[in-house]
Amino acid sequence: MKPVVEVQNLSKLFHLGTIGATSLRDSMERVLGKRKPAPKEDSRVAADRRGPVPNSFWGLKDVSFSVNPGEIVGIVGRNGAGKSTLLKILSRITEPTSGRAILRGRLASLLEVGTGFHPELTGRENIFLNGAILGMKRWEIAAKFDEIVEFAEVGQFLDTPVKRYSSGMFVRLAFAVAAHLEPEILFIDEVLAVGDAGFQKKCLGKMGDVANRQGRTVFFVSHNMSAIRALCRDAILIENGTVAYTGTPAEVISRYLAATVPDHASVDGDLDWRQHPEKPGCDEMRIQRIRLLDHLGEPQTTFEAQNFIDVEITYQVHSPVRDLRFRVQLTTQEGELAFQATDHIFQREHHEVGTYRTTCRIPGELLNRRMYSLGVQADLAGVRYLMHMTDFINFVVSGAGNQSSHFPESWPGVVCPRIAWTTSNPA
Repeated sequence: MKPVVEVQNLSKLFHLGTIGATSLRDSMERVLGKRKPAPKEDSRVAADRRGPVPNSFWGLKDVSFSVNPGEIVGIVGRNGAGKSTLLKILSRITEPTSGRAILRGRLASLLEVGTGFHPELTGRENIFLNGAILGMKRWEIAAKFDEIVEFAEVGQFLDTPVKRYSSGMFVRLAFAVAAHLEPEILFIDEVLAVGDAGFQKKCLGKMGDVANRQGRTVFFVSHNMSAIRALCRDAILIENGTVAYTGTPAEVISRYLAATVPDHASVDGDLDWRQHPEKPGCDEMRIQRIRLLDHLGEPQTTFEAQNFIDVEITYQVHSPVRDLRFRVQLTTQEGELAFQATDHIFQREHHEVGTYRTTCRIPGELLNRRMYSLGVQADLAGVRYLMHMTDFINFVVSGAGNQSSHFPESWPGVVCPRIAWTTSNPA
């Protein structure tokens, strides 16, 4: 069986600044072949993405992969990595600079809220318009009409112009049309984030049904790692316009989240900015040091599950503040939130100028065996952030000490507390 999507050395070159003539003089110079002096290279463009001419950059460069029918493929990457550019090329919205993409089947795209909808037309009229754009016959649309309306839950607004719809209603109707009109290939680019939690869950279930039961192919771009992991069979990591890795969702997500930890992340459990000119924080407060300490008081990044872990934050207050608090957060490399904790009820109400230290203790026999990231945030309670949540240290919980250590296989969950059990023979 041939792949439903084949991408071969796909590249897209963009030019920064104004494109085309902006005045009669520019037009005449273009016609007469006169050239202006070459512009200086924009230093803001990363070296590995600079194009062959000044002020150009590669949105995509030499991207290749293939996807078989019936697969749900997650596309993961930072903002600006090239995910949306890839889907726009595959959707034939923009042309590649080089390379080619072969699509075997009818496609539907959900790339932006309201794409393919005319604001002056009603929801009913836009269902038929959008279906026609997707290449469906009128009778095919009519046969699915009631299902689309029921799924989108916009029945009472069906004869209202969609310009009066909220962004969430737009997405509900657009997704319902695309999912029910039976395209062989469906592209979805983060638009589901606009919908409410209930509708997102409904859409994820529909995408699974579309692929598993109906044999259609889905490309799903999202920053929701839980959705990628639960829904997709395969995933692609896009970094700086290239395919950095392909594999299972767990493998790709792990690599992606590892790459998001900043360059200054600690490798020994001790981050010390005391002699550094640029410290995390703001004018009122700056972080001096963050340490992860084991039960012996030594900085570490590997801990035994049975022992406690101390998170120690040393900070300097540069001007008096009120209601300063810290929040720490543990997440796994798969993007699961283990927990958050705050020192709010333990902090003093006023902080005068000076150096302070706040410490929290993560109890032993709590965390499961896996890798975690420690994030730290500072704010003035209910007022404003002094430092947004930032990951600083990766660490590993391993060895004996919890019930998972008695099993050779991985134990599910981000926590694995030691819980007392009793067994008896009731009379």
